[in-house]
Amino acid sequence: MTDRTDAEAVTALAADLVRIDSRSFVSNLPLAERIEAELSGFEIERLDYKDANGVAKRALVAHRGGPGGLALSGHMDTVPDTGWQEDPFSARVDAQGMMHGLGTADMKGPVAACIIAAQGLPADMPVTLLITTDEETTKAGAILIAEQSTLARRAALRGIVVAEPTGLAPIRGHRGTVNFEAVASGSQAHSSTGKGVNANLALIPFLEEMRNLHDRLREEETFRDDGYEPPFPDFNIVIDNHGTAINVTVARATARMKFRYSRKLDPAPVVQAVQDAAARAGLALTFNIDGSPPELPPEHPLVAAAEAATGQKAGTVAFGTDATRLNALAPCVILGPGDIGVAHTPREEVPVAQLAAAVPLFRTLLRG
Repeated sequence: MTDRTDAEAVTALAADLVRIDSRSFVSNLPLAERIEAELSGFEIERLDYKDANGVAKRALVAHRGGPGGLALSGHMDTVPDTGWQEDPFSARVDAQGMMHGLGTADMKGPVAACIIAAQGLPADMPVTLLITTDEETTKAGAILIAEQSTLARRAALRGIVVAEPTGLAPIRGHRGTVNFEAVASGSQAHSSTGKGVNANLALIPFLEEMRNLHDRLREEETFRDDGYEPPFPDFNIVIDNHGTAINVTVARATARMKFRYSRKLDPAPVVQAVQDAAARAGLALTFNIDGSPPELPPEHPLVAAAEAATGQKAGTVAFGTDATRLNALAPCVILGPGDIGVAHTPREEVPVAQLAAAVPLFRTLLRG
């Protein structure tokens, strides 16, 4: 393939993928089938499951060549199209060479670049694709691959490039996540009758403790990691009264917290603090520790290879990826086209030139 052919191919494939709706709450099977159609000559492993709402989902593992190579990884799902004023599935390319649409950067454009890069390698050269889904919600696709894929294990991977949008700069580490859900229960009634029990009254003292924990995480040196920007961990709080009207006592009040922490930090004290506060308030608490923060040392061979291929020093980022799960298979670096700053916004776009540049860059890494 010539560079020109690669550029045309990755643009066309990215547009095709963007035009297929794969928001996390719908089935991704049409998109998985479109991707599989590009993988002639690869051994394919389909990992099918149903999500918590009974929606059919599929993750894909594709491999060609012998063992001991690198994998390229990306996810098929997108966030909802909240706030979009134009067709989020248009894949429109403007006069400045920007492709617009839901998932162009996060991460159907990068997935297309992974596929075109893999296609263009000699048939006997080892290459693996780990194409997940539900990355934006539960990381179920990555969990399934990490725990159950026989093909990924047979590939004996020496490393994984997770192609999330980094502007083609190498990333050697990012934060991990603990997701909490605290639920207060009351009883619903017309608020004028005095007969209902407002669940928020139990939630409020818990939220006061969560605010104090939020402030401690930002202020105390114990939680600081200067290897990240910002250096303090994220502790985001979202409150949900499940659509209750203003003249109805709240029967169910939910607080969800996302705690992001780097490998340097021990999440146990934060988990314990949330558990203790929930117990004091009489709330039902569930939480999920989402794998482990992927962070390779600066001298790791995969980091050195990514730095040599890009000519840039590897850094760290605050956002998360499937690497929290895939690092159970092999060491991970994060490297892909696009800007994470436009992901999850109604202005999502990716430079077509950056998609094209990712193809030879990925091949350089795959060749080792």
